[in-house]
Amino acid sequence: MRILLIEDEPSLGQAVREHVAATGHAVDHVLRLDDARAALRGVDYGLILLDLHLPDGLGLDLLKSLRNAGDRRPVIIMTARDQIRDRIEGLNAGADDYLVKPFDLDELAARVAAVARRASGNPGPIIRLGQIEIDQSGRELRRDGRRIDITGREWAVLDQLLSRRNRIVTKEQIEEALYPFGAEIESNTIEVHVSRLRKKLGKTFIETVRGVGYRLGET
Repeated sequence: MRILLIEDEPSLGQAVREHVAATGHAVDHVLRLDDARAALRGVDYGLILLDLHLPDGLGLDLLKSLRNAGDRRPVIIMTARDQIRDRIEGLNAGADDYLVKPFDLDELAARVAAVARRASGNPGPIIRLGQIEIDQSGRELRRDGRRIDITGREWAVLDQLLSRRNRIVTKEQIEEALYPFGAEIESNTIEVHVSRLRKKLGKTFIETVRGVGYRLGET
């Protein structure tokens, strides 16, 4: 999933970006609201991590403008404001979750996963597709009861296909979700990840729609 992190404290922003990216997501980090708005115009982010106090305004104003425009993508607020009234204001403005600084990075990663599941219509952590059992919260896969080890990038590809079940996912959509701005991507990178997933999950698990992209196949 491609995530936009809006946080003006450089060291915290770097720590969040690196930790969330290590779980298989692509993270673009901006420090200002005007840069955030420009990024949102150009990229279909799956989730936004939003600080409330930024150099050029309030994150809450950005959230309200998104919701007023009908933008329903999930938003997690990250802020030092810990009063109950602040939480209520953030949630009433349309936030999907509210995390008070300082927070544990593993907790943040868990909340990102939970919010993403709810947004995709799969609130439960377990998905079963034929002989494959996918534990989204534990990021584990099993085939016929046996655990399958996959890399973070392979998980990210699978996550994109799961979030668009019964639909074709283009190579460009997968690349956009996996890689942040400025990342160098080899032309066959997605094909390699898909090939490795097929070896682990079965040849028919991912179907290639020639000239278009991929979708989950018969299992």
